[in-house]
Amino acid sequence: MIDLNISPEALEKNVEFCKEKQIALPTFAMMKDPNTVPESIKKQLQETGLWDVHSANLFRITWKNEQKDSGGLFGDVNHIVLPPELTGCRANIIMLSGRWFPTGAHKVGATYGCLAPALVTGQFDPQLTKAVWPSTGNYCRGGAYISALLACNAIAILPEEMSQERFEWLNKIAGQVIATPGCESNVKEIFDKCWELRSSGEDLRIFNQFDELGNPLWHYTVTGAAIEEIIHSYLTGKKRFAGYISSSGSGGTLAAGYYLKKQFPGSKVAAAEALQCPTLLQNGFGGHRIEGIGDKHIPWVHDCKDTDFTIAVDDEVPIRLIRLFNEDIGKQALAEKGVSPDLIDRLDLLGISGIGNMIAAVKFAKYNELTENDYVVSIATDSMQLYESRLSELSQERGAYTANLAQQDIQMMDSVAIDHMKELSYYDKKTIHNLKYYTWVEQQGKDVEELNAQWYDHDSYWQNTFNQVEEIDKLITEFNKRVGIIGD
Repeated sequence: MIDLNISPEALEKNVEFCKEKQIALPTFAMMKDPNTVPESIKKQLQETGLWDVHSANLFRITWKNEQKDSGGLFGDVNHIVLPPELTGCRANIIMLSGRWFPTGAHKVGATYGCLAPALVTGQFDPQLTKAVWPSTGNYCRGGAYISALLACNAIAILPEEMSQERFEWLNKIAGQVIATPGCESNVKEIFDKCWELRSSGEDLRIFNQFDELGNPLWHYTVTGAAIEEIIHSYLTGKKRFAGYISSSGSGGTLAAGYYLKKQFPGSKVAAAEALQCPTLLQNGFGGHRIEGIGDKHIPWVHDCKDTDFTIAVDDEVPIRLIRLFNEDIGKQALAEKGVSPDLIDRLDLLGISGIGNMIAAVKFAKYNELTENDYVVSIATDSMQLYESRLSELSQERGAYTANLAQQDIQMMDSVAIDHMKELSYYDKKTIHNLKYYTWVEQQGKDVEELNAQWYDHDSYWQNTFNQVEEIDKLITEFNKRVGIIGD
């Protein structure tokens, strides 16, 4: 469970600090239903840019932001539906869009879920303690941004081969940016840097997305509820919700699927990963190009017992499809295929990992022989807004994009098959869970009794965490009352 023990003196200090800085905090209930955000905050948001370093943007940690770069308020859950004309499978695939979160990715939610409980219990001092955000990309961006909104210092850690856009923006926001060796899948190097920082003697707190339970708590509560709302809007007549697909990543986003399995019995959860680093599928290793999904270990916060499929995606597929979806010649080819112009104009909402998730969803749909009556839901963590440099690099590497290449890429997408995936048995799931021992107990000092509790006391371990959200909301509400800038 998340530690919610109060440190009274430190908490009082945090209240006074937020009062001085005019900082209020959103509850999880507000992030689920931003219509409940106080009117005083809404007035500020109408004059605030989506990425501005302004504390009011804490209240834009929601899937329901208005699709405006400045001055937007709230609306419906941001998503697109990918029909058979595009995907080549019979089922409809719903993709939640992270484009309209501050920073352009939903990871600000996970970082807030980790930091907010520490702030409102007095366990974290924003005036003295540096917040360390180890990540393979968007999480450290979200953490650095949330830290800036809370006027505290941040250290962002990510692999040196991540996209240029990430580093350029981080260098403006974070107090310190550390590039660790390797690519997307080099997670251990990030953990090693965290141990080095721990031994430095600095006053810091490491918010490791791979073991912080606030990460899955946020997705279980906020992302799960957003998807449930979308699903109910589409399920008419014989329509049904078949499954939720998320890349393994930090393990946090998968938690939305655990929530959905409770609301829609019979639905499944699938964890996607890169074929070039098939950790779940084959206990494998390697480097890959699907930025933002992490690899070569099983995150502590991944509930393996509640995961039903593992699906590997060849990283060449999303790398080619970002050209098909975003180059003019590719868009023309899609129009000739029968994809609607409106959808073509919105395909830039899918970043590289979003396209990877889409392909995993197609494989899931084909494996389970889903039909036009079925809906599958997945996540576009970010958009092409963060990958324009990748398109330029591909043009330099591979030459100009041509009509012939576009047709080849359409054929590739239509030919996605059910290879490199597994429907998990009880012992398949246990095999994946047991891999946590080597990373978390041997390397990171976790307790083997807690590891066993995740499996053998499964329901109580995970639900005791997810059920803490009401207590956290009470703490946030009381904190805001003491700060006194937004009223009741």
